[in-house]
Order: sequence, then C-alpha cells, then structure tokens
Amino acid sequence: MNHETETVPIPQKMTLTIREAAAYSNIGINKIDSMLRSPNCPFVLYVGSRKLVKRKEFETFISNMLVI
Repeated sequence: MNHETETVPIPQKMTLTIREAAAYSNIGINKIDSMLRSPNCPFVLYVGSRKLVKRKEFETFISNMLVI
C-alpha cells in the first residue's frame, strides 16, 4: 500500500507543532516550549501529554508583544 501524507500549508492549519511554530515565527524551539509551559498560556493546546500551538491565538499573541 502506498500511504501518501497530505501536507497542509501552515496558514491553513488550526494547530502547529512546536517545530512548525518555530519555523513559522522565526522564534526558537526552546523559547516557544518555555512560553507553552507558562501558566495561562493563551495558545497552548494539550492533546494527551503532547503540546500543540493554536495558530491564530499564537499570531495574536505575537502581534501584541513588543519583547519576548
């Protein structure tokens, strides 16, 4: 069987992995991970123990920040 994975462009995804968020925002993986661990992070989504980034909320958060 040939299993082809469909690649969805980042602007069309609802959630991003930490690596995708890092590539998308040009912010380091470690910095994004520490932001996701902060209390009341507005853009973290837990799927079991896996952390995903809510893309729209992440974009809003970044656009409102002056310093990260």
